[in-house]
Amino acid sequence: MDKVLILLAGFPGTGKTYLCNIINERLGPYVLVSPDELKEYYFDKYGYHNLEEKQMIEKEAWGKYYNIMENQMSSGRRIMSDYPFSKKQLPSLQLLTEKYKYKVITIRLTANLDILFERQRIRDLDVSRHLSHVVTKYQAGDRLENRSKADNLLTHDEFIERCTTRGYDTFQMGRLIEVDVTDFSKVNYLKLIEKVGLLSKDTVRTD
Repeated sequence: MDKVLILLAGFPGTGKTYLCNIINERLGPYVLVSPDELKEYYFDKYGYHNLEEKQMIEKEAWGKYYNIMENQMSSGRRIMSDYPFSKKQLPSLQLLTEKYKYKVITIRLTANLDILFERQRIRDLDVSRHLSHVVTKYQAGDRLENRSKADNLLTHDEFIERCTTRGYDTFQMGRLIEVDVTDFSKVNYLKLIEKVGLLSKDTVRTD
C-alpha cells in the first residue's frame, strides 16, 4: 500500500471536511486525523476558564495529533487530515513525512475572504458547532442556544487578519492542488478527486 498523506489545507470556511469525506468515500479508506476533533475532545475532557487555559489544552491536543500521525505512519497507513494548516505545523509534519518516507499531496482551498467570513459566521452561529470554538470559558455540557451572545466570535477584521498573516494561502507540502471554492457550485469535485487519485499513485515524496 502506498504511504500517502493528503492534507486538506487553506482558509477556514472552504469546505475542507466536506471534501475530505468525499475523497475518503471515493478513494479510501484513509485514516482521518482531525486537529479540531482532538481539540474538542480535550475541551470536553478538561474544560477551561480563560483563553490561556484553552491554549494549554490546544497544545496538548496538537501533541496528541502528532503522536497519532506518527503511529499511523509507522504502520504505513494512508492518512488524510484537514485543517487551515500554517507555518506552525510545517516543521513537525516535514519531520514525520521524511522519517517515514511518506508521499504528500496538499489540496489548498482558497476563496474570496469576505464570502468566507460570512460562511464562518453562519457556521459559528449554528448550534451544531462545538461551543468551545466561540467562547472564552467552557465546560462539557455547556449550552448557548443564541450563539450571537457568544463572547469569542471572530470579527471581520480578526478573520481577515488571520487569513492574511498565518500563511493559510501559502502552506504546501509535496504535490499541490489549489482550488478556488468561492462558488461551490462551480467546483468540479469529480475531476478533483480523479486528480487526487492519480497523484496518490504517482507523486513525488516531500522534500
